[in-house]
Order: sequence, then structure tokens, then C-alpha cells
Amino acid sequence: VQLQASGGGLVQAGGSLRLSCAASGRTFSRYVMGWFRQAPGKEREFVAGISRSGSSTLYGDSVKGRFTISRDNAKNTVYLQMNSLEPEDTAVYYCAADSNSYIATMRLEVYGYWGQGTQVTVSS
Repeated sequence: VQLQASGGGLVQAGGSLRLSCAASGRTFSRYVMGWFRQAPGKEREFVAGISRSGSSTLYGDSVKGRFTISRDNAKNTVYLQMNSLEPEDTAVYYCAADSNSYIATMRLEVYGYWGQGTQVTVSS
């Protein structure tokens, strides 16, 4: 599967952005999807994940209550709605796909497919 992330940009603190990740192919519903982020000088960090059906989600502690992951299997797309953005959310955001699991995991090494990343910058 090939992944294309979009929707990043520059936003003021307290603002919102919605990221999208479009997947190629007709088997999108067979993949657990996740969002990760990486800030300069830091390790890549789990943000959110969603099960194949979309019925189960998982969030990193730093984004709980502010970010929402969702998917539309008919459109082969996963979304990340980001609200109440903080400067600490500034990073390159990556979408990823896991073909072996049924529910999301925070473990980076499980995700075998990655998109190219989209930059999110939150100004104070």
C-alpha cells in the first residue's frame, strides 16, 4: 500500500488542523492505520491509531482529548483531527499502515508502510 499524507500547515496555538492520509489499492480495510510524529532532534512518537473497522482507537497521552483519528474505508482515507494545538505539537506527521494486526498498537516497528510526512507548525 502507498500512503500520501496531506493537510499540514502553520497554525496559531489553540487552532485546529485536519490531516488526511490517502491510501492506494483496494484493500485499505485490511490495514490498521496510525499517525506518528517526529519533532527535530526527537524520536518518532506515536500519536493515534485506529483498527481496521474503525471501531477501536488508541491515542498517545500527549494528545488525548485534543486529537481524533477516524477513517473512511470507502474513500481509502484516514484522518487526524487536531484541536487545541500547542507549540509542542510542532512536528512532521506521518501516517502508517500495519497489515498484521486488527487493533492499533503504539509500537512503531509493527507498521510496515509509511507515508512521506506532512509538516505541522504551531506558533505561540
